Amino acid sequence: MNIMLVAVTERTREIGVRKALGAPRKAILLQFLLEAVGLTAGGGAIGILLGAAISWTIHAASRLPTYVSTWSVVTGLLFSAAVGVFFGLYPAMRASRLDPVDSLRYE
Repeated sequence: MNIMLVAVTERTREIGVRKALGAPRKAILLQFLLEAVGLTAGGGAIGILLGAAISWTIHAASRLPTYVSTWSVVTGLLFSAAVGVFFGLYPAMRASRLDPVDSLRYE
């Protein structure tokens, strides 16, 4: 959530310009929410790939049976996307509620 709050703070002027040009609150909310979901889903995908690689390495080195199920991969991706929605909602709502005049004055 902190990364997204920093992103909103750093892009306050951009949000102000978009709102001054007529961007609806929903568009700004979706922009930041999709950014948060993309970041967390990307992190989840990287984690799944690393986990599968470690599992393969353990199997190759020790011949222990390892298995990465499709269900665990799908669950991991869905969970990471859900975390993105949950922790991205507050910063996205905050960005969509910014006043264009105050945003343009922000430095």
